[in-house]
Amino acid sequence: MVNRVTLIGNVGGDAEIRHLENGTQVGKFSVATSENYMGKDGQWNTNTEWHNVVVWRNLAEKANNVKKGDMVYVEGKLSTRKWQDKDNNTRYNTDVVANYFRIITKRESMGMGGNANQSSAPANPQSNTNTPSAVQTNPVQSAPETDDLPF
Repeated sequence: MVNRVTLIGNVGGDAEIRHLENGTQVGKFSVATSENYMGKDGQWNTNTEWHNVVVWRNLAEKANNVKKGDMVYVEGKLSTRKWQDKDNNTRYNTDVVANYFRIITKRESMGMGGNANQSSAPANPQSNTNTPSAVQTNPVQSAPETDDLPF
């Protein structure tokens, strides 16, 4: 069985970091992913999905740098929580519990203003050899000769 999620999207707000009673850090932030499609009327439409991302321990510390507008690459798993609201109704939340994430662009490098010196990622993610291949945005780029899929 596999429970794996990979997201590339824009952060909806600054990460919220808190400490549990035992000192463990936990952070959360939202990520928006969008897809475009042509409707029956011939018009282009955009569908945006919002994902809640949860990070623990060292990743939560790293998430202090996550700011609204950053583009991030996230790997993790889906986790659903069941809880009771104040009216005793059963509610469910589905989160992406990240085991890896990386800021791949800052909003400053995307031409949205601010201080470009604060960016920890290059303006062109293709120039960073450590950036995952899924992040490459060149549509003409050829597929690798071999893949690393386990099946």
